[in-house]
Amino acid sequence: MLEAARVTKRFGGVPALRGVDFLLERGQVHALVGANGAGKSTLVKVLSGVYSPDEGLVFHRGRPVRFTGPQDAQQRGISAVYQELSLVGSMSVSANLYLGKEPRNRLGMVSFRRMHADAERLLDSLGIEVDPRRELRSLTLGQQQMVAIARAANTDSRVVIMDEPTSSLEPDEVETLFEVIRRLSERDVSIVYISHRLLELFQICNTVTVLRDGQVVHTGRMCDIGPVELVSSMLGRDAADIRRTGTTAFTHEHTPAAQEVLSARQLGGSSHADNVAIDVHAGEVVGLGGLAGSGRTETVRAPAGLRHPGRGTVEVQGRQVRTGSPSAAIEAGIVLVPEDRTGQGLVPHLSVRDNIVLAALPRLSRFGLVSQSKQDGLVHTLMRRLGIQATGPDQRVSELSGVNQQKVMLARWLALSPKVLLLDEPTRGMDLDAKAQVQALVEELAGQGLGIVLASGDLAELVEGADRVIVLREGAAVAELQGDQVTADAVRAAIAERGT
Repeated sequence: MLEAARVTKRFGGVPALRGVDFLLERGQVHALVGANGAGKSTLVKVLSGVYSPDEGLVFHRGRPVRFTGPQDAQQRGISAVYQELSLVGSMSVSANLYLGKEPRNRLGMVSFRRMHADAERLLDSLGIEVDPRRELRSLTLGQQQMVAIARAANTDSRVVIMDEPTSSLEPDEVETLFEVIRRLSERDVSIVYISHRLLELFQICNTVTVLRDGQVVHTGRMCDIGPVELVSSMLGRDAADIRRTGTTAFTHEHTPAAQEVLSARQLGGSSHADNVAIDVHAGEVVGLGGLAGSGRTETVRAPAGLRHPGRGTVEVQGRQVRTGSPSAAIEAGIVLVPEDRTGQGLVPHLSVRDNIVLAALPRLSRFGLVSQSKQDGLVHTLMRRLGIQATGPDQRVSELSGVNQQKVMLARWLALSPKVLLLDEPTRGMDLDAKAQVQALVEELAGQGLGIVLASGDLAELVEGADRVIVLREGAAVAELQGDQVTADAVRAAIAERGT
């Protein structure tokens, strides 16, 4: 169905892919794995028409092809669902599903009644429980992900590329996705499946290709390789060493300091976050746990002024902060790294430099003129401090791996010397090594005295990274765990049953 033969792709003279061979057969669910920066996203963009290879060929149904762009690839039956969703938040679910191919009446006008009915049948056939009339941005990120997958399935596509499709899904939604994939495979649709969740690969994929440093280091049947050997191929480490030491390189050890930097009381005013209180001390990491829809995101966004609590107070080092005002929060030293890096944080078409200095420009200017030397000094210092891997500060941030994009986001806010750092799903979609890098940065920042709030649906991330965990359920805090109480089993129990 689709093949890459000796494909090479360079950015600024630096090769992202080096002589890559990749073969996708009819009805196959083919896992494409590798550490962040291995070249997965670049290969996917070559296969879906976003990039043209500098060397090598792409074959579609056995014939060489040179896509003129993503639309050309889509017209040939190749659809891609990226981790960063390309949906229109202000439109309804059904409008997103039928964008560009809306059903029309005899007068040539869009038939909304028919479109909603068609959308309802499509979603029902895939087991996706979403009202097609709802505005897309009112859905959770996981629900939006399922809509994007439904849109890809609603085309005449014979190849569907899924990039981290479960990164925002809850367990029941993952099962729904797997059922969708099985149905597509039975219809001879071929799937390229990218995920850092290794157990998923063994559940749903029948073939695997491993990339490392832009090259293929393994390809074969999934049943012929084990989890440890797969990680060994991805990381270039000896399998025996991985068995002995494990794959995570992060252990949380710091002791929180006594000084309270953030006190948020009675955060509420919506059905998603009601009467939640957060106290954070300097050097402490406070985790927010719970299922999707529990109020994690709403709670972590409230101190940053991105949703008005409706009642309650926010204080930084004893001084009250005006709620509902992002500028007041930033001025007080509260900064937020959002879950959606591309949609809510980074400016993809701008450079690493521009993204880092974006919030600090007022501090780098005098009489409206920005000091280039101050800007360069700040950017180089933060890139070195956070270990941002790029060809240089002028490289587009969209060309970086996920972990380096996240580091750029952190660099932007660290440029303001904040007191409180709010993190919403900071390692979403990252592999084990990349997660360890971000977690180590969080550990380092906490050790330097920042108060940190970590909202995450990843239990391992909370258990390894937080001093205390506040468990949310249906918009309310139902348990607070600390010290030896912070275990995955304890968090699960608190989610399942109201605790104290």
